Parts: sequence; C-alpha cells; structure tokens
Amino acid sequence: MNDRYSRQELFSPIGKEGQAKIRGKSVLIIGAGALGASSAEALTRAGVKRIVLVDRDYVDWTNLHRQQLYSEEDAENQLPKVIAAKNQLQKINRNVEIEANVMDMGIEEAEELISGIDLILDATDNFETRLLINDLAQKYQVPWIYGACVGSYGISYTILPGEGPCLNCLLDKIPANGQTCDTAGIIAPAVQMVVAYQTAEALKILVDDFKAVRRKVVTFDLWENQQMQLGMEKAKKKDCPSCGPNPSYPYLERRSELKTAVLCGRDTVQIRPSYNREIDLEEMEKKLVSNGNVRRNAFLLEVQSDSRRLVLFKDGRALVHGTKDIAEAKSIYHRFIG
Repeated sequence: MNDRYSRQELFSPIGKEGQAKIRGKSVLIIGAGALGASSAEALTRAGVKRIVLVDRDYVDWTNLHRQQLYSEEDAENQLPKVIAAKNQLQKINRNVEIEANVMDMGIEEAEELISGIDLILDATDNFETRLLINDLAQKYQVPWIYGACVGSYGISYTILPGEGPCLNCLLDKIPANGQTCDTAGIIAPAVQMVVAYQTAEALKILVDDFKAVRRKVVTFDLWENQQMQLGMEKAKKKDCPSCGPNPSYPYLERRSELKTAVLCGRDTVQIRPSYNREIDLEEMEKKLVSNGNVRRNAFLLEVQSDSRRLVLFKDGRALVHGTKDIAEAKSIYHRFIG
C-alpha cells in the first residue's frame, strides 16, 4: 500500500509533495458518460481525496463501446451511471471517497455541490450546463476544464478564474460542428484523447503547478489526422457578465435555464430554449435522418426514436412525446439538438 503511488511520485513535477496535495483535493465531475467515467477512473487511480459525481442518466447498451467503467450487467439493470461508476471506482481505490448524485443538476443543486470543491471537470453534453458551470466556477473562483467530443473530433480548454477568458467570452470563438453523439456517432479513441487532455490538466492544477497549465484551446480530429491549438488571450471581454469587473453571473439566474412544462392531459413535455434561436429544419433533418423515422414540413420536424417522439419547431421549441419526466425529456432534447 505504501508504494501505491510510487511511480506517480517518481514523476518529478508531482513528487511526494504533489502526491500529498492530490490526496487532499476534491473534484466535481459533472456528467458520468464517456468523459466523466474515464476521468473519474483516472483521478481515482491518481488518489484524490474525494470525487463528486453528478449525472441524470442510466447505463444503456449504446454506452458500452466507449464508457469503460460500465458492464453489460449495468445496462441490463439500467443502473444509474453514477451508482454503477461508484461501485466500480470503490473496487479500484477504496481510499477515495466517491459521492454519487443521481440528479439533473440545476442552479440550486450546483450551488450546493460546489462546497469544498477544488476543481470542476466538464463531462456534459450541452452548453446550457457548461455555461452554468462557467458562472459557478467564476463566482466561487474554482478552476474548471471544458471538454467535448463527437465522431473522431475532440476539444478541451482549461479555465482559471481571474486569468484569461472564460467560456462566456469564447462563445463565438470555440470551434463547434453542432453535432452530437446521437447524430454523428463517436469512436472511443476520441473520448480517451479528450480524457487525457482533461486529466493531465487536472493533475497540474491539483498539485498547484499553474505555470504548466495549457492556456490554449486544443482541438483534434483523429480520423483526419488533424490537431490544432488556438491562443485565446485576446478573446477576453472587458465587460463579460461572467468574468468581468462587475459580474452578474447570468447563467446562475433562473431565466437562463431551459423552460419546461408537462402538458396537461398529454404524455408530453414542452421544452423552450432560454434564448431565441432559429433552427434550420432542412439541415437538422440531414443530421437526424440516421436516427430513425424523420418527417419535416415547412413548420416543424418530427423524429421518432424508440417509444419517444420529438417534434422540433423553427424557434427551437420542442415537444417530447411519450414521457412526463422532465429530466428524461431534456436528455432527449440535448441528444438530438445539442
């Protein structure tokens, strides 16, 4: 047991002093899918003090090719991802405290979870939650690491409050293709590459080696053999409402959340974006055509997926038929719309 972390300690930027720091740190991982599960495993093996996991979903058969913590038994039992993750992580390192939260994290939950946290890892699937994370991190001065992947593409960026631009500053700068894993698929190596970037940055922060932290956005496409780093120093906005001199933290306000409502007398949830957005239904049809039955007219687009049916309107509003569960409806919305 005494030599458990010996090879990690032999790495001079960490050493015994750095390992002692790692053992005293707590990490919040939001999302327990591909990125979250793998990052949680890496940090559990590294020996952090505490990992707080948050996810609203359960293990599905479609997860197993890339979400390495989970088993066929987990999928058969439809076990919540954070519970399945905790079960496995405790077998890997019983000295790490694993806190599992089965929830759809909103503003109130986020404000409660941040207590005692030293670092936040983004493993989510939508910018609504990422912008909430961004404001939470800025308000409480907690570093966080953005990460995303789809197809063979991945991206990561480390955000240190008080230094450089935040995610809100970069909204019109971050490369994005608007696709999701449910519309474009994903390969496991892309996941592991993003995890490598995120967890390497995490270790730097956990040992307080902030000089080594990457200050650029890194993107790659493994299939196309492409990699790029983008400097973001000039992207910082002086009047940014999230990280500027007079922050208002707009994404910690109720009006920033998706507006949801269960329709009376119907097995349906209506979802309305927090901001006006114009949906190109023709382009959306092209993205979703491989996901099942897709129909479109001049006013709306309909996608049938298993027992659920999503109807999307031009203004971004959607009806998710076949459920009264708001968390499930939001999950379906993010899977298809991004």
